[in-house]
Amino acid sequence: MKVGLGIGYSGGAMELPVERVKRAEALGYNSVWSAEAYGSDAVTPLAYLAAMTSRIKLGTGIMQVSARTPANAAMCAGTVDTMSGGGRFIAGLGVSGPQIVEGWYGRPWGSPYYWLKDYVEIMRKIWRREEGLVHDGKQIALPYAGEGAMGVGKPLKSILHMNPDIPIYLGAGNEATVQLCADICDGWLPLGFTPGTMGEYRPWLEKGFERAKKRGEDKGFHNFEIQASIHVEVDDSVQAALDKMKPEVALYVGGMGHRNKNYHKDMMVRRGYADAAERIQELFLDGRKAEAAAAVPDEWVDAKSLVGPPARIKQRYRAWEESGATSVTVRTKQDEAVEVMAEAARLNPPR
Repeated sequence: MKVGLGIGYSGGAMELPVERVKRAEALGYNSVWSAEAYGSDAVTPLAYLAAMTSRIKLGTGIMQVSARTPANAAMCAGTVDTMSGGGRFIAGLGVSGPQIVEGWYGRPWGSPYYWLKDYVEIMRKIWRREEGLVHDGKQIALPYAGEGAMGVGKPLKSILHMNPDIPIYLGAGNEATVQLCADICDGWLPLGFTPGTMGEYRPWLEKGFERAKKRGEDKGFHNFEIQASIHVEVDDSVQAALDKMKPEVALYVGGMGHRNKNYHKDMMVRRGYADAAERIQELFLDGRKAEAAAAVPDEWVDAKSLVGPPARIKQRYRAWEESGATSVTVRTKQDEAVEVMAEAARLNPPR
């Protein structure tokens, strides 16, 4: 199993853990993953890290598709990939949520499924430079001929000859988008994936693979990446480590989304924690954030994390190796956790 390092997005002050990333590369980590919400963007940190490293893959987990046109996303990915030597960029895409899409980017929520489908197809057309850029999708059409158009849009080819095979992953958690991901993408950034959940997702992925096979493509688990995400916290006290992670769970379940449209809350409900999810959201939206964090069940945090002393982390990591994921992204702010996970995964540092 390959191991990546998640660096997320920055807080109020721009922070980039360059030394931690360089150490991860030296230990044999396969990838580093940035993110964006409504502050620091996901691409710029990877451009910086490309210059500070030599081989580690550079993934966005995720680029929000409403933040950029598909052409701009393709340009960003292709430019960083070229500057890094080629073959290093992974374009992880996702839709975010309606509060950010409409409140921050000023875009309509629309039909996320078709937006993603058109977006991926356009990016691939740009990288491959097979013809002038033309696309007639359900959500996006190029050249643009809608309201306000002059009618002179020209099908263009990228000036820069980019890597035509930059991999695209989707951040997805519901049946329709997981199937779409398996159909048209190279990998999946699953929401809510933990050991024991592959049985739920496998039929969805297989349906997507079948769609691709009908087009004559060789597609299946043998050439598809599943990049799961794990919070890692090294601490002699398991309870202290769990408690440290609960405020972030409360933020996402309680506040990252509308009361009636929150993927993180929905996932918690699907996993059998409906009462806790409702309580967390109620408390968080009422401004009682400490109580919301306290309402997060220990079992929920422990299932999606590796916490406690190094020996416990290494023992519990075995379940992730057998989970069906091909890679895991370690989310941590601890240098010690980076070392412990390298030992748990038995990484071989490059020579």
